[in-house]
Amino acid sequence: MRTGPGGGTDHVPVTSPSEPQVRLDAVPRRLRPLAEAVLAHRLGALLLRVTGELIRVQIFDRAMTLAAQAFTSIFPILIMLSALSGVAVRKWVNDRLNLPAQSERLLQEALGGSNSNAFGIVGALIVVVSATGLARALTRAYRVIWMVPARKAGPAATGLQVLSVLILALFVVAIRLLADLTDKFPEPRLAGAAVTLVADLAVAVALPLMLLGPLVVARWRLLVAGAIFGGMMIAVRAAGDVYLPRAMVSSSEKYGTIGLAFTYIGWLYVLSFALLLAAIVGSVVTAPRTPPASPGPADPDPTDPRT
Repeated sequence: MRTGPGGGTDHVPVTSPSEPQVRLDAVPRRLRPLAEAVLAHRLGALLLRVTGELIRVQIFDRAMTLAAQAFTSIFPILIMLSALSGVAVRKWVNDRLNLPAQSERLLQEALGGSNSNAFGIVGALIVVVSATGLARALTRAYRVIWMVPARKAGPAATGLQVLSVLILALFVVAIRLLADLTDKFPEPRLAGAAVTLVADLAVAVALPLMLLGPLVVARWRLLVAGAIFGGMMIAVRAAGDVYLPRAMVSSSEKYGTIGLAFTYIGWLYVLSFALLLAAIVGSVVTAPRTPPASPGPADPDPTDPRT
């Protein structure tokens, strides 16, 4: 960060995705041997580049922004779809979301009188268009991670933003449906991990393609980032299957519906962090290597009488 001409601050990238800019003279003397050893190792240099990108992207702030936007975008769409689809579908969605009994009862009461007339076409459009805040936040995050220019605004871009939010809302329920289907396989855990890996990879690739454009980032780079996200989500879902039901019951009993909301926002933060982290790691490991600069002509020696 440096002072700009107007007295403000300009954000300077901490590192580039190709090669880290490291000054060993800034490292304490006693730590320089360790720093040199880390930089000399390929894995250490990779970790250093990833760390620099995490700082440049400001992953913690962006993950919290995505979590808040997801909570205020995806859940209203799910509630709207539940209200428009009838009692049977509403009950099925509630079961997929694993709501505690108290919160499920409150949701049923809130939606008990809701139907297609309650929302209407205008109301449904307002819910969907308002949810594009999540798509815009994702676009800004992807632009910073992949360091690409903004996509030209227009009806097509807005339509893709709406489509991306609808895909995410349906994905929340579809991933639970896939888990139910894989329970019928001979090896349900292995089948579930494989199916969800493919689904996570597809979503992680489709989102930047829709929001940034199909020709902005090489697809093979997006596939690498998507594969990383799919692998991470295997571990995240395994932890969530143990933690999330207990946390929801505990927070619902202590704080009611507001506690349940905080629990969901916290879990959405974990998912958003994983999505951004996978994209950052993918952008670093697939970045083209910058060839070393050719040495220029040597400066003349002022003590040489021939100069």
